[in-house]
Amino acid sequence: MGDVVHGVGIGLRREHYGEILRCTRALDFLEIVPENFVGRGGRPLAVLEACAQRWPIAAHGVSASLGGPDPFDAEYLDGLRALLDRCRVTAYTDHLCYAAIGGTSYYDLLPLPFSTAAATHAAARIRECQDRLQRPIAIENISYYAAMPGSTSDEGAFVREVVERADCGLLLDVNNVYVNAINADRDPFEMLWALPTERTVRIHLAGHVREGVRLVDNHGTAVDPTVWAMYRAVIERHGAIPTLLEWDTDVPSLDRVLDEADLARAIVTEVAAAPAQEVA
Repeated sequence: MGDVVHGVGIGLRREHYGEILRCTRALDFLEIVPENFVGRGGRPLAVLEACAQRWPIAAHGVSASLGGPDPFDAEYLDGLRALLDRCRVTAYTDHLCYAAIGGTSYYDLLPLPFSTAAATHAAARIRECQDRLQRPIAIENISYYAAMPGSTSDEGAFVREVVERADCGLLLDVNNVYVNAINADRDPFEMLWALPTERTVRIHLAGHVREGVRLVDNHGTAVDPTVWAMYRAVIERHGAIPTLLEWDTDVPSLDRVLDEADLARAIVTEVAAAPAQEVA
């Protein structure tokens, strides 16, 4: 993927602007939502540029609408590319979804039909976006709460078809897999291994809440124990993969977020040490 990030990182959030540059704890990279910085200046950009002097920066977008019907916003992509250049970001990630139709943004990540037509369309747009940004892209599997009309396969087969047609990487959001599985009354590990996990170039971990009969991916709580078990299984199968701990709502202190990130780091360390222990 050409990605310079490694280890375990957290998101750069405005709640932590006042203390992030004083951080002395283990932290391997920071991830930004570039929409918060493109075409903007002031304190956010100043903090970002200072952070970029200390840590590698990853960029994870929310509005590219890679599966949508609207043409890409050329002005925004030019600004995004300039920001990525400025912060030495070598790869870009976004979501496998649509987020706008007819020029109207829905401010949400909406699922595509699981069909070959949708996969072909999304793959072509991913390749176009890669060309415009002059960087490889990895796509994230989203959480969704209804199957779209026109679906002819399941999520795992659909995501695999997209990444193979686009020849791109997968940003594996383990919590999204779990949320989708529980809401569909399916086995989380079955849905995990149905995805093209061998193409995973980065992992996201986050929390969720229960609202009535459904789980909702809210990025506002600690990671669920089963999600940790799924993460460990991915690391055991594919080795250490750059991992991002997301905490985007009800954001706690920086130390609390780093405590959660340390749990991911501990799993990677334990898995790496396991073969030596077994030999001993």
